[in-house]
Parts: sequence; C-alpha cells; structure tokens
Amino acid sequence: MKISNEAKIGLLAIVSIVVLILGFNFLKGSQVFSKPPTVYAVFDKIGSLEKSNQIRINGLPVGTVYDVKPVDREVNRILVEIHLSKDISIPDNSIAFIDGTLLGATYINIEKGPSNSYLKSGDTISTRLDPTLMEDLKSQLRPTVVRVNETLDSLKLVIGNMNSIFDPNTNNNLQAMIARLTIASGHLEQLLNTQTGTLGRSLENMNSVTGNLARNNESITSSIRNVETTTSNLSNARIKETIAELESTITEFKGAAAGLQTSINRINSTDGTLGALMNDRQLYEQLNRAALGLEILLDDVRVHPKRYVNISVFGGKATPAPLTSPVVKDTVAVTQK
Repeated sequence: MKISNEAKIGLLAIVSIVVLILGFNFLKGSQVFSKPPTVYAVFDKIGSLEKSNQIRINGLPVGTVYDVKPVDREVNRILVEIHLSKDISIPDNSIAFIDGTLLGATYINIEKGPSNSYLKSGDTISTRLDPTLMEDLKSQLRPTVVRVNETLDSLKLVIGNMNSIFDPNTNNNLQAMIARLTIASGHLEQLLNTQTGTLGRSLENMNSVTGNLARNNESITSSIRNVETTTSNLSNARIKETIAELESTITEFKGAAAGLQTSINRINSTDGTLGALMNDRQLYEQLNRAALGLEILLDDVRVHPKRYVNISVFGGKATPAPLTSPVVKDTVAVTQK
C-alpha cells in the first residue's frame, strides 16, 4: 500500500507536535511518562493564584499548581491540585498558604511541620489564609487614601472661600506684594553676585582665611603638640607633693615668725633682763658707773700693784693715793709697711 505524500506530512506534523509537547513538559520539570506525586489543598479564596504557579518550600520550587476547581456550586471553598516535581518528603502536619511578591507571581508556600510522618500522594495538606503583600499594602494605604480625599475636599472649600474673599482691592494688594518681591529678589541677586556682592566678598575672605589655615597647618599641629607635651609634663609633675612641702615650709616660717615676735615682745617689755637693760635708763647708768669703777680698779692695780701685793723685808714705802679716774692708756705706734 502506497502512502501519499500528504499523509506522510500529516503524520510528521503529529509526531512533531507530540515531541514538542513532551519536550516542553520535560523542560518544565513535569514527569512525562509517569504521574507525579499529587497533593491537594483547600482554600477559602486563592486571590491571583493560577495554574502553573509554583509550589515552594523554604524558597525552593518543588512543584506546580496543576488544577484549580471549586468544591461546591456556591464556590465557598476552592480545591487546588498540586503536582510535586521533586522527590521530597513533606511532614503531614505542614501548612500551605498563598504568598507572593510585589512584582512577582503568586505562589503556594509550604511551611514544614515537626512531624516524623509524611504526606502520601493523594493526601490533603492543611492550609492557612494569610494576607498577601498587596492586601497588606491596600490595608495600610486605605486610611491614607481616605485622609487624602478629606484633605482634597478641605482644599476645595478653602479655594472657594479664597475666590470669594479676593475682591479687586485684595488683587491690587497682591500685585503690589508681587512687585515688592520682584525688587527684593533683584537685591538678593546683587547680594549673591560672586563678583560684586557682599556675600561673594565674604566668601573670598573666608577662602583666604581657610587657605592661610591650610598653609599654616604644620605650625598649628606643632603648637598643639607642644601644648600636649606641656600638659603631659604638668600632669606628670609632683605638684601635690610640692604644694604640701610648700605648705609645711610656710607653717614652719609662721611658727618661727611667731617665736621671733614673742622674743621681740619680751625684749620690748621691761619684765625681762634684756628688756630692762634696753628700756631702763637708771639701770644703764648704774652698769655704766660699775664698768667705769672696774676700769679704774684695773688701772690702779696695774699702776700701783704694791698697794695690793705688798712684800717687803726692810719695811715698806709710802702707799700712793688711789686713782680716781682711768689713766691714759699706753699706745704702740704701728708702722705701715
């Protein structure tokens, strides 16, 4: 039996389509010739979850959503058929919930439980309804949107009141105010002019000062180091001990000064001997007369020794009269060399 060219082309097309479908499923990680492990999950609502969305455990894709269908006619609950693409063990007390990113697609996240028994193909996993990121943003932005709308309504009322308030006189005042603002902006521009403005000259002076500081940076650093060295030496000096020694010395000086003052007071007083000698004129004159008499006595002993030591074998001579005043002392001339 001869096969026509048209039949060959049709058969080749069918084979190509089948190979394309099988290759596409193989590249997606689906098991082509055997049914993959299947787990079911029931949700009250699935949001934007669709077929072929990923199933993740700890962020790792482990399967896809194969089918989504309602449990009853009222669509109170929705059954999600999950095909696992990896040979993994999921604890039977794990919980599945719908999650998603702000810009990415929605996916089912499985939070593993601590159980040592695992789900089998055809079992139903427990679910939990968590708000998605978009729902969180909507719930957080909803009060803000309400306040913005209220602000806009208030702004409309304020603008309407301003339109009713602005009469021709007010408009003229506003125009005069704008003209003054224009003049003030011109003056401000002159002030900010880099060539002739006061601010420009001040900035030039500031730049000159900072330049001088930069050029004298080494000198300033050296001065600071000298100050640090001086303060370090002062901190290491025995200032407290020196002050204590000075205080002790001052105390001793005070004691000596007090003793000296006491001695001076005793000298000035007539109660003591030295004070009496210095302050009693009569005692001074008596001592002076006693010294004079002693001097006359000594001169008389020297001039008339026989008066006091009389040794005579053949009889003594006449005793001379005693002295009544000191005799003139003999002097010895000293020749200068």
